[in-house]
Amino acid sequence: MDPEYDVCQKLVQRYDKDRFLTALFAPAEKRPALFALYAFNAEVTRVRDMVSDPLPGEMRYQWWRDALGGVEHGNVRDHPIARAMIDTTSRYALPEALLSAFLEARTFDLYDDPMEDLSALEDYCRDTAGALVELAGHILSGPITDERMRNAACHAGIAYGLTAILRALPYHAVRGKLYLPLDMLDRVGISPDDVLSGRCGAALHGVLKDLRERARFHLTRMHNLVDAVPPAASPALLPICLVDTYLAAMEQPGYDPFVTIVEVPQWRRQWVIWRAARRARAG
Repeated sequence: MDPEYDVCQKLVQRYDKDRFLTALFAPAEKRPALFALYAFNAEVTRVRDMVSDPLPGEMRYQWWRDALGGVEHGNVRDHPIARAMIDTTSRYALPEALLSAFLEARTFDLYDDPMEDLSALEDYCRDTAGALVELAGHILSGPITDERMRNAACHAGIAYGLTAILRALPYHAVRGKLYLPLDMLDRVGISPDDVLSGRCGAALHGVLKDLRERARFHLTRMHNLVDAVPPAASPALLPICLVDTYLAAMEQPGYDPFVTIVEVPQWRRQWVIWRAARRARAG
C-alpha cells in the first residue's frame, strides 16, 4: 500500500472504527480507495473542532473542493489524505456532484444554527452518510445507474446518519451544536437552549424515541431495496448493519442521552458485521 493510503487507513482505524471494520470485507485491491474516502470524511468531519470560527472552516472546505476539482493550492501535494483522495477520485471517476453536495451539507457543522425540521435533517444525512455509501458503492462496483440502488444508499445513509447523531448528542451538546430538528422540539415545548443545558426530561426522550423510529423506518426501506444492490457493492452497506444494535443500546434502562456513551464492544461489532457480510455473500 502506498504511504498516503497507509496514512488514510490509520486515520480511519482511529476515528471511524465502523467503516474501518467493514472496509476489511471489501476486496483487497479496493480497500485503499475506501480508506481514502473514509479518511476524507473523517478529515472534513473534524474541521469544526480545528477552527475557531466558521470562516476558516469554509476556507478549508473550499480547499477540498479545489483539490478534488484539480485546482491545487499550496500544500495539496504535501497532504497525504488529499493525495490519496485525488488519486481515488480520478481512478474511480467519483461523481463530482456527490462530493460537492457532501461538502455543502457539511457547512452546517460550522455554524450554531439549529436544524429547522426533520426533512432538513434527513437531507443532511442523505448528503453526508448517504453520499459515502453511494461513493463507496461506486468504488466497489462501478458507476451506479440503477435508481433503486441509489435509493438504497440514500435510506442506508439516513438510517446510519440519524443513529450517529443520536449517539453523539452528549458530544454535540458540549460543543453547543444541535442537530435535533427544531420542529420536533417545538411540538413538545423544548427550546434549543433547554437541550444544550440538559433541561428537558421526559419530553426529550419522546423526541429521541421518534427519531429512533425514523431511523428504523429508513432501515426497513433500505432492506426492501437490498436486492438492487450488486453483490460487489455490498461492503458499502455493511456499516448500516450496526444501526439496530446502537438503537437498542439507547433503549436500555437507565439510558441518559446527555451522559450515556452509546458504544458497542468491538468483538460484538465484528460479529454483527461478519454475520451481515456472510448474509450478503449468500445472496
